[in-house]
Amino acid sequence: MKKIIECVPNFSEGCDMSIIKQITDEIEKIEGIKLLDVDPGVATNRTVVTFVGEPEQVCEAAFLAVKKASEIIDMSKHHGAHPRFGATDVCPLVPISNISMEETVEYARKLAKKIGEELEIPIYCYESAAYTEVRRNLANCRSGEYEGLPKKITSPEWKPDFGPNTWNEKTVRTGAIAVGARNFLVAYNINLNTTSVNKANSIAYDVREKGRVKREGNQVTGKIIKDEKGNSVFEPGLLKSVKAIGWYIEEFGIAQISMNLTDINVTPVHVAFETVCERAAVHGIRVTGSEIVGIMPLKSILDAGKYFLHKQGRSTGIADEEIIKIAIKSLGLNEVKQFDPKKNIIEYLLEENSKAKLIDMDLVKFCHTTASEAPAPGGGSISAYIGSLGAALGTMVANLSANKFRHDDSWKNFSDWAEKGKYYHDELLKMVDEDTNAFNKIMAAFDLPKNSDSEKEIRKQAIQEATKFAIEIPFKTMTLCYESMEILLEMSKNGLEASISDAGVGTLSARTGVQGAFLNVKINCGSYNDKTFVEKIISEGKTIEQKALELEKEILEIVNKKINK
Repeated sequence: MKKIIECVPNFSEGCDMSIIKQITDEIEKIEGIKLLDVDPGVATNRTVVTFVGEPEQVCEAAFLAVKKASEIIDMSKHHGAHPRFGATDVCPLVPISNISMEETVEYARKLAKKIGEELEIPIYCYESAAYTEVRRNLANCRSGEYEGLPKKITSPEWKPDFGPNTWNEKTVRTGAIAVGARNFLVAYNINLNTTSVNKANSIAYDVREKGRVKREGNQVTGKIIKDEKGNSVFEPGLLKSVKAIGWYIEEFGIAQISMNLTDINVTPVHVAFETVCERAAVHGIRVTGSEIVGIMPLKSILDAGKYFLHKQGRSTGIADEEIIKIAIKSLGLNEVKQFDPKKNIIEYLLEENSKAKLIDMDLVKFCHTTASEAPAPGGGSISAYIGSLGAALGTMVANLSANKFRHDDSWKNFSDWAEKGKYYHDELLKMVDEDTNAFNKIMAAFDLPKNSDSEKEIRKQAIQEATKFAIEIPFKTMTLCYESMEILLEMSKNGLEASISDAGVGTLSARTGVQGAFLNVKINCGSYNDKTFVEKIISEGKTIEQKALELEKEILEIVNKKINK
């Protein structure tokens, strides 16, 4: 599987989009790079660009972008609300899939070295790529901002990790760059019903991890408390892994809390939002909405939607689309600009240009495609789809039951069952396309050349590998179908009796999915040469099939008894 990393460079230009276009054009020159997002800010005079790809391509695209920015952005003329010290201000690499942070650090340092040496720009490595602890924190690297660079880069303590440590005609234009490797960061702004930057900053100090300066007596006018080294002592804020400042955004006419959520597993978006709401109220301020700058992971917004659904006493076992709508409304993500899931959620962006999927067809087209002369979708995909419908029916009963019993504590139990059901019908929907992909792999293997002994051997091996995959996929389908029957059993016993027939139909569908997928396992086993593997998987398949039949009988007895009572 491909290693994928994300790069999120911030450029010190947010007003002239022709300049930003020149930079993004450089990024898109590199084959295999997907430009996900370009997010300019007029007040900050800064643009956040997000792109992904394989590590070598990402680093090459980042280098070209930095080079172009150094040529067309003059930092000596830059002004903006956001802290900055370079034409390309920061350039972090983020591991996305099949790559460790350690590997990402290696790429970040290699990129930093190349920029520093070839483009002669001062470079500070930060976060996980930092060479010293003090440089892990971006705020430390960028302290003093651009205006403080002449003194900073020439000092022994803050000599750049790469590039020149002299303030000359070139560095006057380019400033410095922080190149790093970090976890996925969500840039998140929370809107306030005030224009006061002081009020916004006070709330930011309450919540950010760094907190506020400790003072004797009055927290505004009291004497600042110093440690033995003469450094200001800080009183930590409420939220870990959060950086925050307050600012006024002229284009929106409001003050915001500008936050970087550096580890959303520690402080998720919805926790940051709710905490700011609480602290804002203490200061007599009301939160009116919020804004995602750039992109966020799907899990992050789903977690937010589920959190607010739980607060409402509603089931969370509903479609992702509906959960996302709840999150958008609850967080006020459309207040100052539109939040578009297709553009602001990284997984959806990565899927945007992927080839068409069977599960994206409407019901009529899917049926007609199945009936056509095309060999796929076939029985394996149909088994997965039937199974997904079975799990969906179980989920429906759980959701209806949660809504029926929303006035007592049992709704939460039904919501948990609905979430389990949702997992199974979502996974089985994926298997619809996976089964057809497995068939296509076999066809592709058979199409390989066979003009020489070596080509014949390669072709033979490819056919065997594809055949094994075509066995494993329907086996996974039958396993998922059988496991989904647990939800149907529970719903037949304790779910809403008015929907008991739906649990019965779901059971029939799930059992059909088990047996249909098993037929595909068996037919593909006939072409696979590893008989030990074949015997094992057939034996396990028979066990699953038998258990599914027994469970079907148990559920239908309960269903029919309740219908006929």
